[in-house]
Amino acid sequence: MSSIKLNTLSAFALLVLAGCSATLQAQVSTSKEIITAPLAVVKKAPLSENELKRWSHLDLIKDSIPGMSVDKAYAELLQGKKGVKVIVGIVDSGVDIEHPDLQGMIWTNPKEIAGNGIDDDKNGFVDDVHGWNFLGDAVHENLEMTRIVKKGDDGSAQYKAALAQYEEKTKKVIEDKQEVDALLDIHNTIKKELNKTTYKLEDLSKVSSVDPKVARAKMIMTQILTNAGPTFDPEAELEDYRESVYDQFNYNLNKDYDGRKIVGDNPEDIKDKYYGNNVVFGPDKEKALHGTHVAGIIAQIRGNDLGGDGVANNVEILTVRAVPDGDEYDKDIALAIRYAVDNGAKVINGSFGKSFSPHKKWVYDAIKYAAKKDVLIVHAAGNDGYNIDKTENINYPNDSEDNVKEFTNNVITIGAINNKYGENVVAPFSNFGKINVDVFAPGEEIYATVPNNKYKYLQGTSMASPNAAGVAALIRSYYPKLKAAQVKQILMDSGVALPSMIILGENPNPEQKPVAVSAAESSRTAKMVNAYNALLMAEKMSKK
Repeated sequence: MSSIKLNTLSAFALLVLAGCSATLQAQVSTSKEIITAPLAVVKKAPLSENELKRWSHLDLIKDSIPGMSVDKAYAELLQGKKGVKVIVGIVDSGVDIEHPDLQGMIWTNPKEIAGNGIDDDKNGFVDDVHGWNFLGDAVHENLEMTRIVKKGDDGSAQYKAALAQYEEKTKKVIEDKQEVDALLDIHNTIKKELNKTTYKLEDLSKVSSVDPKVARAKMIMTQILTNAGPTFDPEAELEDYRESVYDQFNYNLNKDYDGRKIVGDNPEDIKDKYYGNNVVFGPDKEKALHGTHVAGIIAQIRGNDLGGDGVANNVEILTVRAVPDGDEYDKDIALAIRYAVDNGAKVINGSFGKSFSPHKKWVYDAIKYAAKKDVLIVHAAGNDGYNIDKTENINYPNDSEDNVKEFTNNVITIGAINNKYGENVVAPFSNFGKINVDVFAPGEEIYATVPNNKYKYLQGTSMASPNAAGVAALIRSYYPKLKAAQVKQILMDSGVALPSMIILGENPNPEQKPVAVSAAESSRTAKMVNAYNALLMAEKMSKK
């Protein structure tokens, strides 16, 4: 399932309904040298709309925002330099390749003649002009735990663990369904009172009805909008939340639902690999929201006054649709990685993940294949707020068969940060782990392309991963002789340090202040990706 945090309601909605300058050691650059220096960072005013849309590109020193210093890198390091084109594989839900802010940034297969119905390059995929769709017309899918439970009790530890999680998740989604229905009723009450579809915090102050139902609705929505921040659109966000919950209820956890039948392959047979079609945004372009957002973070055109800016300016997006609305199949992911590698991708972004992986060896083999072909895989850490070093919290795919020792050095796992530097800079939803998370990148309130010529703020490690992948693509463009393993090491070593004490994971008790822990517990580096420092380090490494 995609590593995206689609709504901002679930963390505090139940509570609402029921109860109706930091010091850091930062690696920075002075005279184009990476140094360590103590800095006091205090953001004195809320982010402007323009800052919020581009915060991941801003600079901790200049802007007091923990972005990746992308603008600084372009202004001071890349002026007048010419890089090589880098193909970035997006293994995801599909990409709206017709979005105006992605034009000129989409990979075209030079060996394929469009629309002639012939497999010109003889790779087994007919008319794969802009990539491949391994899901065909499928959209919805079970979670992997649901698929395991459906097969019946085989006495395995995997079945027992899947059943326990399935029962827990089913109970939770029933509660969430009741919650979202109640919130929609509250929202509709306010809409009727204001006679408008959407509204802001200031609109609620105009609600003066003494009707108890209206007064309660006003109180609850005031708390929600206050907590959610200025970009919160109640109409859109509540619909996202409703869709997310109902999709879990109707598809992800529904043992009677078979989302794979329409694809027509045998998902248990890795040799059955020529299936799907060439429509890379899938049967419903709107459902390619996740992948289109990921692609935009990396590649939306810089400086064209449309939406946001991409991190990398010299890339081509190769789309491989393999992530449904539910858990991805191991077979699809393994074949998607191999397809992207075989078609020239040097960076692959994987903003997906799941808790069970029955055929993980297929994926491990594909990762090793990518390593042999010098391809870097950038993967999202996941959005459960868990320590994924713990065996019970493993997030697949990973690069370790025992969750400790890496079997390859071409996979980098990314956690998410927000735009406020301090002990809360790690997004509470972000997974963490000093063994299995490598580094952090911006992943909260990220503005980028979505289907049908639109833009949207989304959050999740799904957004952090392509931010890091964009920096990786920059390095591979301007320093193409560096190997995938070197690029991974640069992203990790060149990062800006997190504060020494931080809060990790969701707060289990909102009434009590969470306890800060050492940043060393967060990841292997306790750092945040920084494009400026990364390019400086790449310059040095390329000369050696």
